[in-house]
Amino acid sequence: MKFLLALVVIWAAWHFLGRSRAKVRPAIADEVEARQVLGIDRDADADDIRAAHRRLVAQVHPDRGGSAELTRRVNAARDLLLRRLG
Repeated sequence: MKFLLALVVIWAAWHFLGRSRAKVRPAIADEVEARQVLGIDRDADADDIRAAHRRLVAQVHPDRGGSAELTRRVNAARDLLLRRLG
């Protein structure tokens, strides 16, 4: 019983500490990288950004066999570019 409790405590610590570190790292460094992630041109407007985001998330979302890290990067790229358009 003590072994099982220790295992649960170790798993919980690993799980929660790992998540907190992932949020600290910036997902996208700059606008150029964000445009590369989304695969859009420099003159893309908000509708183009949203369309590219929608298309990519459909491919890389964890529910569809993708990864959480890729989805996080695509979301961060969209957010950065839409904020810059203001």
